[in-house]
Amino acid sequence: MKQFEKIIYVIIFSLLLWSCGSSKPAYSKVPSKTSSSKANLRNLTSSAYSKPSPEVKKILNDAEDYLGTPYQLGGTTKKGFDCSGLVITVFSENNYKLPRRSEDQAKEGKKIEIQEVKPGDLLFFATSSAAKVNHVGIVNEISSRGEVTFIHASTSKGVIISSLNDTYWNKAFLFARRVL
Repeated sequence: MKQFEKIIYVIIFSLLLWSCGSSKPAYSKVPSKTSSSKANLRNLTSSAYSKPSPEVKKILNDAEDYLGTPYQLGGTTKKGFDCSGLVITVFSENNYKLPRRSEDQAKEGKKIEIQEVKPGDLLFFATSSAAKVNHVGIVNEISSRGEVTFIHASTSKGVIISSLNDTYWNKAFLFARRVL
């Protein structure tokens, strides 16, 4: 029976890791944007620069409170988060219910173009060659020069803020969705 329990544990662990994993480290430093960027951020709409609503500010403040929290596969508490666990926890704290897995979160709300993103929107990524959603982050800020930063739980550094200008995240980016 112990062998069966080990197999079940390995399967569950593998599914959670695949759903929210990152095969490369996430970088919190922002390299300069290249002209070949997959996520073209040059023509952001003027609404992207408008001040976030009080409800979005609250969500972002709650997410920022978790900065530095370690990565924990399947985690949904201050002890540790995975990417989708961070998203559901922060949104749940603000009375928004989202599915547990990043792949399922990617079906919620309205799909938007990257040029339309605003703070509080969700960004979805494929960090493996499967080209399937396996990572999610919350748009934190859009700078006046078009840099989009997002809060997420990285497997290597825990909850951090990263930039879509980073080559790794830019290449892994799939699409954005508005759930608020």
